[in-house]
Amino acid sequence: MFKRITLIVLLLLTSSTALAQYDNRKKERSNFGSRDGRFETSVILAYQTGASDTSEGGSSLDIDSSAGWGVSFGWNWTAHLNLSYRLLSNSPKYIAVIVPEDPEQLPQSFDYKMSKYSHQLNATYYFLEGAFSPFLIGGVGWTKLDSNVPSGPPQTGCWWDPWWGYICTGEWNTFSTSKFTYNIGAGVRWDINNAVFTRAAYSREFISLKNGSLNFDTVTLEVGLMF
Repeated sequence: MFKRITLIVLLLLTSSTALAQYDNRKKERSNFGSRDGRFETSVILAYQTGASDTSEGGSSLDIDSSAGWGVSFGWNWTAHLNLSYRLLSNSPKYIAVIVPEDPEQLPQSFDYKMSKYSHQLNATYYFLEGAFSPFLIGGVGWTKLDSNVPSGPPQTGCWWDPWWGYICTGEWNTFSTSKFTYNIGAGVRWDINNAVFTRAAYSREFISLKNGSLNFDTVTLEVGLMF
């Protein structure tokens, strides 16, 4: 019986010490900024405005505004500086008019929905160490624009499946491009507690194309976890 009582007392003392250490770390984070030295991840809701571009030959591209989604993974180097990777994806509708170099050929018009994937490596500077802070964000990356317009006949592959028999599938290649991009923006952050945060931001993405450029304005709302 005495051994059991001694073991219980030791467990209580150990747990009390661990809780005290956790409370001290919590107080330190609340005093000096809960972000400092912590990783974080978030899910993003995004709204992207439309964009348009016209080349010298008369070809044009008109992209509608659209809603999208994204994810972010980052590390708070300090309470002021965050380094992160962010992926934003959306599928806006567009109208493209292609004017051939041969004047005897008629222009072609495409009315489709494209797929846009923006990969960004960003640095964020928070002006304040507290739970609420305005910030500036900027970074570089690359963006893939997929027209979803077939660039040729489908490529068909066939194989024998032991369950379903002989199977053939076709895959279409589409007109797409990947370009270097950079972005800048500003927003506000609120650390709801030591684990949950939210961010709202406005940013502009700059994409240089072969015969022009596209600039997209995006409003994002994030909810994330720190660990």
